[in-house]
Amino acid sequence: MLQRPRRGDPLWIWALHWWERLSWALIALVTLITLVGGAPAATKYGVAALVPVLALGHALVRLRPDNPVLRPSGYPYLLVVVLGGLSYVGDGFGVFYTVTLAQFVIHADRPRAAVLSLGLGAVAITAGGTLREGPRLEVLTTNTISSVAVFAVGVLIAAVTPRALALRDERAGLRADLRTARLELVEAYQRQGAAEERERLARDIHDTLAQGFASIIVLAEAARSGLDVDPGRSTRQLRSIEQTARENLAEARVLVGAAPRSGVAAGSVATTLRRTLDRFVEDTGLTVTAELADIACDQPTRVVLLRCMQESLANIRKHADASTVGVVLARHPAGIELEITDDGRGFAVEEAEGFGLVGMGKRLAESGGDLTVTSSVGDGTRILAMVPTNGQV
Repeated sequence: MLQRPRRGDPLWIWALHWWERLSWALIALVTLITLVGGAPAATKYGVAALVPVLALGHALVRLRPDNPVLRPSGYPYLLVVVLGGLSYVGDGFGVFYTVTLAQFVIHADRPRAAVLSLGLGAVAITAGGTLREGPRLEVLTTNTISSVAVFAVGVLIAAVTPRALALRDERAGLRADLRTARLELVEAYQRQGAAEERERLARDIHDTLAQGFASIIVLAEAARSGLDVDPGRSTRQLRSIEQTARENLAEARVLVGAAPRSGVAAGSVATTLRRTLDRFVEDTGLTVTAELADIACDQPTRVVLLRCMQESLANIRKHADASTVGVVLARHPAGIELEITDDGRGFAVEEAEGFGLVGMGKRLAESGGDLTVTSSVGDGTRILAMVPTNGQV
């Protein structure tokens, strides 16, 4: 049985159900006119007996479709019997076949069953009308032609309705797919955002806390080994340990949101880099030459340049075995360039692994910048970081 239309159903489905309602209004009107009018007594009795049976069956399948007496798929065959009886008891009642075409389609469980019951209905009204008027050839021919014409219309309705239902289901499926896709997209964005935040946090921890702890370990080992030989140097190294620990504490507070982002003071980036280089020289004793142009830039750019230099100096300390380091900060039309070189052991860039260089490249890429690493075994290393400033330098 075709369910009652719902929001979003094609217009054809709504029209079919409104046709069913109209058919009952017309049946009730004709029945009332017949009963109160001057129709023959046999016709009145026949209408009074058959129409209530049909109405009761219709109400039963609509209100209790799971009832054990009459299933929705059986209603069209009750309709066939009633239409045949009405055509027999009174002239003109065969028009009810046309009026009730929608009922045949709505209550059938599949298109083939609808066509079958429609055909039986055409046979029933043809037989009923012919028996009432007399079994003459011209009567049979006239009734058959009119019944076949109406039957053809009914078959067309039965054929169009499944396509309308398929269109409804297709649209419902598309709407469901769209809702699912939107939810999946939202979840994907959330997962991507969480992954990016984890990566950013990991990069910040590596560039600040991890490097600070590594520096503390190196300084602590050097201070312990020099306590008896050079107490003054060990004292300076202990002060460096204390300072590095304080800086790590400040960075930790930044990472958990208890302090302003980055911890880098506003002003000239050269001043910020100079302080980092001084600490590096104090901790390592390496020779450092620096050409730092006095460049004012925004906070994000200062942070990117500082992190790049911190990572480069940490790699030099841990891996390069260098004796001299060169740092150049220069302004160019396209932006700011930071070049860091060393005369250490170098490495094969294509085989390089590790979070440091990858994180440095991603940090620069997020700022629209670029990282160039030039190195080979035995020939030192050159790191060139470029940050665009859009002319604001």
